[in-house]
Amino acid sequence: MPRAEPERTCLVTREAQPASRLMRFVLGPDGVVVADLRGRLPGRGAWLTPTADALGEAVRRKLFPKGFKTEARVPADFVAAVDAALVREVRGALSLANKAGAAVAGFAKVETALSRGDAAALIHAREAAEDGRRKLGGALRRGPDDPIWRVFIFDDLSGDDLGVALGREHVIHAALLAGPGSDGCLARWNRLRVFRGVDGAPERPRGAEQQQGDARMAGQQG
Repeated sequence: MPRAEPERTCLVTREAQPASRLMRFVLGPDGVVVADLRGRLPGRGAWLTPTADALGEAVRRKLFPKGFKTEARVPADFVAAVDAALVREVRGALSLANKAGAAVAGFAKVETALSRGDAAALIHAREAAEDGRRKLGGALRRGPDDPIWRVFIFDDLSGDDLGVALGREHVIHAALLAGPGSDGCLARWNRLRVFRGVDGAPERPRGAEQQQGDARMAGQQG
């Protein structure tokens, strides 16, 4: 039988959860609290529900010294620093996906990937114009096999961040292609959105097709 995943207790909520659902923190050699985003840092861990709200509460209530049972210094603007680290993780994962051939950029290439049903995620820069978003949403809905059911939409990063990840000066629209090459990026993007208080699963577009599907599912469940 597979071994059960160990549980850890959130410093704020005091709720025990599987370790994979929490965010781990450790003390650096200088006694400063560090977010262990990759789960590899040595030392005693302190665990939190992986949201900015929970981290802010832990800082405000000075819970880290209690969790580590020793003096623990929290960096200035720690919540913002962890958010920035999560963005770097997403950017690095997107860069790896790009090198693996699992990402495309530019309106025409993204539109083609959506229309063919090849995309796992549609990515807009934060500053992307509504017109471009709407047109690519149309390509999504026209794709085969109802890709509207399975394509995620992200708009958490700036065009400059996307450009750094994809090796371009500035990117407004991109797409992750379905397959193992994009799985790591999707997981890291999901973690960023959870931290920021967005729904754990990235938003899917809610066009008429999905609303009708929701109605069908509700009827079946009833």
